[in-house]
Amino acid sequence: DKDKDSLREKYEALQVELMAVQLKYQREVERLERENKELRKTLLLKAQTSPTAKMRKVKKSLIDMYSEVLDELCDYDSSYDTQDHLPRVVVVGDQSSGKTSVLEMIAQARIFPRGAGEMMTRAPVMVTLSEGPYHIAQFKDSTREFDLTNEEDLSELRMEVELRMRNSVSGGRTVSHDVISMTVRGPGLQRMVLVDLPGIISTVTTDMASNTREAIQAISEQHMSNPNAIILCVQDGSVDAERSNVTQLAATMDPSGKRTIFVLTKVDLAEQNLANPDRIKKILSGRLFPMKALGYFAVVTGRGNSNETIADIRDYEEQFFTNSKLFRSGGVVSSHQCTTRNLSFAVSECFWKMVRDTVEQQADAFKATRFNLETEWKNNFPRMRELDRDELFEKARGEVLDEVVNMSLVSPKYWEDALSKKLWDKTNTYVFENIYLPAAQSDNSGTFNTIADIKLKQWADMGLPRKCVEVGWETLQEEFRKLMDKSKTSRDHDDIFDNLKAAVVDEAIKRHKWEDKASDVLRVIQLNALEDRSVSDKQQWDAACKFLEESVKEKMVANEATLKEMIGPSSSEQWLYWRTPTDEQRRRAAVRSELDKLLKATYNHKNTLTFDEVTTTRKNVQTAGYDVDNEFIRQTWHPVYRRHFLRKSLAKAYDSRKSFYAYHQGLEGELGVDCNDIVLFWRIQQMIKITANALRQQVMNREARRMEREIKAVLEECGCDRERKATLLVGRRVQLAEELKRVRQIQEKLEEFIHALNNEK
Repeated sequence: DKDKDSLREKYEALQVELMAVQLKYQREVERLERENKELRKTLLLKAQTSPTAKMRKVKKSLIDMYSEVLDELCDYDSSYDTQDHLPRVVVVGDQSSGKTSVLEMIAQARIFPRGAGEMMTRAPVMVTLSEGPYHIAQFKDSTREFDLTNEEDLSELRMEVELRMRNSVSGGRTVSHDVISMTVRGPGLQRMVLVDLPGIISTVTTDMASNTREAIQAISEQHMSNPNAIILCVQDGSVDAERSNVTQLAATMDPSGKRTIFVLTKVDLAEQNLANPDRIKKILSGRLFPMKALGYFAVVTGRGNSNETIADIRDYEEQFFTNSKLFRSGGVVSSHQCTTRNLSFAVSECFWKMVRDTVEQQADAFKATRFNLETEWKNNFPRMRELDRDELFEKARGEVLDEVVNMSLVSPKYWEDALSKKLWDKTNTYVFENIYLPAAQSDNSGTFNTIADIKLKQWADMGLPRKCVEVGWETLQEEFRKLMDKSKTSRDHDDIFDNLKAAVVDEAIKRHKWEDKASDVLRVIQLNALEDRSVSDKQQWDAACKFLEESVKEKMVANEATLKEMIGPSSSEQWLYWRTPTDEQRRRAAVRSELDKLLKATYNHKNTLTFDEVTTTRKNVQTAGYDVDNEFIRQTWHPVYRRHFLRKSLAKAYDSRKSFYAYHQGLEGELGVDCNDIVLFWRIQQMIKITANALRQQVMNREARRMEREIKAVLEECGCDRERKATLLVGRRVQLAEELKRVRQIQEKLEEFIHALNNEK
């Protein structure tokens, strides 16, 4: 027993001596490293500020080149497809196990937000560690550099990380698959790429989405399933081993342990809790958990105080392993398995070994992918250039703007003809029903002109200018759409742009508003035009006659269609086409027959029926065997009288063709000629002509340019909105061009990286 006690004392003394020697040499190595850091920093700064530095292209470090490849892959394949088998260091662990603190110790900066027991890592964070003269951090999509030696910058960086994580979760989710990418540079940092994943949980709390546990599991498996990813499995040493979730997951994803490094954190708390040395020894020798690993490490990541600096934590860690009875005696752990510094060296070494062993295979895989995509393009689109979505958008932008230029080439006559036609189409019903028909009920010329003047002025004061502006807006819209549709018939038309062009035009038209003062300008010129009743020459008279005749004929066609629908097929149509009128149509036909007799007896009948006339008509129809009410008779009267009135108007128009001399000499009364209808329609025709001219000037001088500005603004917005472009430019051709572009970029960056890797000593 005395011999055994003596041997144990010697063993412990040797163990203490060995630890002291190792710490002595470790301090010496750290001193030399600090001197080396200062020298490297001086050299890097000198290289950056030398006169020739601006004249030559800055050579990227290996890790920066590798990180660019990974960033390209993140954008190209956000679902982490099996094609992406490039190595990363995937940091996994249970929630609050200290995995983020381990990553911060490796990065030598407290760059992540902290929370007391709250889930803080809500999305994967890819951190690229690289050497540089200054200790700085930068996001992939930002130019700002955060000074990691400045506490204010560190605080802003943590807030930015937290903000990006919260922005990445939407739709009620708690965690996200979207990768946040950042680079940390500094003197003496081990070059590698780490991905910090959300901590694995056992229970979903009430403030989490119901599928949070499964979502975290899926994210972890997604990143760990990469056969070349190094799994940094972080286990909390202060809790019972049986409560571990991460070790079982690591054992499932890497059964052989060829790419797993195990890290036991919070071993200082384990000692405080009087942990069994044999149990910790089993953990660090790989005999307790059902998993295998390349190496096992014990680390201390601070006292749990968020205000501690990296230097404070490193000193505390060194002090703990120097004085710890648990780790100093009993051979619990070897000295090279302690401290985050040794862990960082080991992880970096494994990472670069995996990179050198696998990167060539990945380059070959992308070569094969590129060949397949290029073959598909040659077979399906042999005579087309490979234009990605951005290039296609620029081409479509040019075509749309070309059509805007073509709109400025439309002749003034074409604009005026289109506007005149549209104006009359929009106003003819109002003219006939509210102006011409009431004025025509008068018994003499004076009353006709008085009613017409009053009605025309009311029209010009109230709704006419606004209606004309609407006509101008609609005509501008229709003509631009016609130009766009006309371009589809050209030989060079590419239908892949149709959705984009239609969306841009629709949005621009929706935004375009006519100038507010346009209505006021039109009101003045329309009032002046409508007040003029002097037809100066025979040519204008003939044009007014033609205008009246054509307008009346159009109305007659429309009225006949309405009347035909009311009374049903004629006798000949019933025999020839086997059509049978309905009961209502038979009653309408009987009423129409009686009303026609009434109008024939009273040629200059007013546009309304008296009560006696309605009663007489109803009794006559009842005698014919049809029972109708007064309202039914008045409904039928409307189109019947309109037909009678239009026929009278057309006859007047024919008679007035040769009445210009009588009108010009003021002999209408003496010769029994009625020219009021022609003069009224001449006034309306002149108003339409002057309005069309004014609208044409507004279109060509102002509104077309304002429309062009709206189109350019919409195109600019679409150009900056990738999601919108992705919905408007679709199809296999676009998708294939996009994939080809990305695969070429990735392959080129991979080849550049491999070349630099092979040249590195």
